[in-house]
Amino acid sequence: MAMNIQKEIQHQAANAIAELYGAPMNKSDIQVQETRKEFTGDFTVVIFPITRFSKKSPQVTADEIGNYLLKAIPDIKSFEIVQGFLNLLFNDTFWYNYLQTSGNEWEQTETKQTIMVEYSSPNTNKPLHLGHIRNNLLGYSVAEILKARGHHVIKANLINDRGIHICKSMLAWMKFGNGETPETFDVKGDHLVGKYYVEFDKALKGQVYELETLGKLTKEEAAKQAPLMLEAQEMLQKWEAGDPETRRIWEMMNGWVYKGFAETYKSLGVDFDKFYYESQTYILGKDIVNEGLEKGVFKKRDDGSVWIDLTDEGLDEKLVLRKDGTSVYITQDMGTITNRFQEFALNRMIYVVGNEQEYHFKVLKLIFKKFGINWWNDLFHLSYGMVELPSGKMKSREGTVVDADDLIAEMLETSERQTKELGKIEGLSDAEQKELFRKIGMAALKFYILKADPKKQMMFDPNESIDFLGFTGPFIQYTYTRIKSIFRKAVADNVAINENYFNIHPIQSLEKELLRLLYKKDSVLYESEVNLSPALIANYAYDLAKTYNKFYHDHKVLGEPDKDIRNFRLAISDKTAYTILACMNLLGIELPEKM
Repeated sequence: MAMNIQKEIQHQAANAIAELYGAPMNKSDIQVQETRKEFTGDFTVVIFPITRFSKKSPQVTADEIGNYLLKAIPDIKSFEIVQGFLNLLFNDTFWYNYLQTSGNEWEQTETKQTIMVEYSSPNTNKPLHLGHIRNNLLGYSVAEILKARGHHVIKANLINDRGIHICKSMLAWMKFGNGETPETFDVKGDHLVGKYYVEFDKALKGQVYELETLGKLTKEEAAKQAPLMLEAQEMLQKWEAGDPETRRIWEMMNGWVYKGFAETYKSLGVDFDKFYYESQTYILGKDIVNEGLEKGVFKKRDDGSVWIDLTDEGLDEKLVLRKDGTSVYITQDMGTITNRFQEFALNRMIYVVGNEQEYHFKVLKLIFKKFGINWWNDLFHLSYGMVELPSGKMKSREGTVVDADDLIAEMLETSERQTKELGKIEGLSDAEQKELFRKIGMAALKFYILKADPKKQMMFDPNESIDFLGFTGPFIQYTYTRIKSIFRKAVADNVAINENYFNIHPIQSLEKELLRLLYKKDSVLYESEVNLSPALIANYAYDLAKTYNKFYHDHKVLGEPDKDIRNFRLAISDKTAYTILACMNLLGIELPEKM
């Protein structure tokens, strides 16, 4: 329902142009937007583009179109012209009718697609970190937004489970681990493996320093000749050759990591429909390289390496196969994406990957463009900026990268401390308190990250994110629980709630502001889909919560003596709570019933 009146205005305005000026204008080209708050009206028609058909001034054109619409749409009460903008004011009956008849479901698209969203994509040599948090929350939320619009969405996770970095952790564990396991060390498996990745790095630096000082080598030469690095490369060759013992240790340590990842994913509230593993996909692209050589898309150099020349596309030459025949990342991606389009008949493939990989995805698209494959332009890189913490806030084990688990733990501690200080836990059992702290802490983390434009770099401040009066997840949770408490009190006081409120009093300005916001929900979802931006949903939910609090402050709801007005305000309150809940679900944020 929510976008229908805009469509009706477009339709009738197109009729007006045809009738008044004898000219056809495509109704989708007629701009209808919300009237700005400082002007009287609900919806605004932009008149300037219509003057080329009317051959009259914007003022006269707006007046003629306004009078036509006044007759064509009975719900329009009056109109006002402001510098080429036609502001339409709708009567109260329209808004009462909207409140009574509109459903709570999201408006779905007519053109449903099959879309894969790939996110997370961790390496199995260390735990998930702060950057992964933004990646996971963004990927999950984008997938939920697309699902709400009616698309068939496949959430995918490509795990980088092979390569030299994995061998480094394995080798360090074999050399320094003394058979240590997550159980004997009482630590999450991903943290244990990450510990040995750091151990490898420390030991390697020691060897490089020795070779530099004693062997008179440059740092680069020393790094290549260090015994540890040579052993790691030998291990990778053994892995690729299928050596049973190497594969056994690899599977065991990866198993530890997957168990650890699963716990972190559960804490973050994200899930996946399909897991891909680099160990199973890295060979796939080689057939495509051979096909590309035959078609002249790729060129083989004298040393046997294979390249693609993208200078005509404003890029440079890109390696797609090493001289020893081993694949690079792009080789694997070529094979994986070809398989995915075949397996799922995808309409779109969205990669949620940091902005440092923009060049990689440009190359990937252009390779398929040169192949003449029609879906090359259906690959989309949702590029996002890095996340930073205020310096000194948190230090990880390595002193540089913040582990996701550490940040989650800090969020829950901050949530508990601040919630207790505000006294919001009266009458709750210990178990209920713990669950409330978790919901508030995770809402703070998720909302703070998702309210930011994905493309921009951001600073995450744990304390600021849990401000119950700020632009935060907990503020929205608090508004939701405030509304739920009104309805609990209504039940306790035996207040009969019914729909006997139709058009019985002039709608007040804050009531109208809330109704206009509620009416916007489907157009906000549509914009979120177009821009692949959960930030639009987050900002909308905050506006709704903030406006409801102003309304609640200025108007009695349950205490309103006039029963019809009370029922009207309860209906607005109920619709607001449902819409907040629907928005927060898209962001993966849970709402408590009490706080």
